[in-house]
Amino acid sequence: MTWIFANFEQIVMLTRDHILLSIPPILLGFILAVPIGYIAHRYRVSRGVLLTVSGLLYTIPSLALVVAMPAILGTKILDPLNLVATLTIYAIALMVRTAADAFDSISPDVRQSATAMGYGPWSRFWKVELPLAGPVLLAGLRVVSASTVSLVTLGALVGLSGLGYLFTDGYQRSFATEILTGVVLTVVIAVVFDLLLILLGRVVLPWAKIEAVARTGDRAPRRRKAVTA
Repeated sequence: MTWIFANFEQIVMLTRDHILLSIPPILLGFILAVPIGYIAHRYRVSRGVLLTVSGLLYTIPSLALVVAMPAILGTKILDPLNLVATLTIYAIALMVRTAADAFDSISPDVRQSATAMGYGPWSRFWKVELPLAGPVLLAGLRVVSASTVSLVTLGALVGLSGLGYLFTDGYQRSFATEILTGVVLTVVIAVVFDLLLILLGRVVLPWAKIEAVARTGDRAPRRRKAVTA
């Protein structure tokens, strides 16, 4: 605890930097992956290609990709943009399949009903398909959030700020308190992000809770009948 109090300012700064590096890849990954996932859902010919490519992207070693980014983007080796771009690629790789599955989960009858009510393809996507796919998309975004927060620690290996610095510095000095502090704060950030996404889901997707209650209600009579039998 003495070390934590003595280095409190630095810990707060590293935590702030970690958060700032985590948010852009999560948002960019989601924004870019949803339309790609929709294309994979809509056009079966492209589905296999898009899902295969996204899967292959996630197999690229993260540190190698971060180091290669300056040559690809023309940035400096210590530019935070390198890490943001790398983590955005991983976020897209994780979200594309989830997005495709989310749109696949919508009943064709719902789409036909929306078309019969006069919705065009564009308005049907925004007003019908995207809201109904929302709960599955949110579940995928939560996975992306946790993954991104953990991967930001890799930035320390290429000289970027963040809680990963506590890992590398702690290992070099064989100082367990510093390492444990980095681990705990990384987990705390991941948990806070997850809770915020859950809260956002309850605000933006209130029908998801209603649907879950309805499904529970449908199962309840069946259980009572089974007990009675």
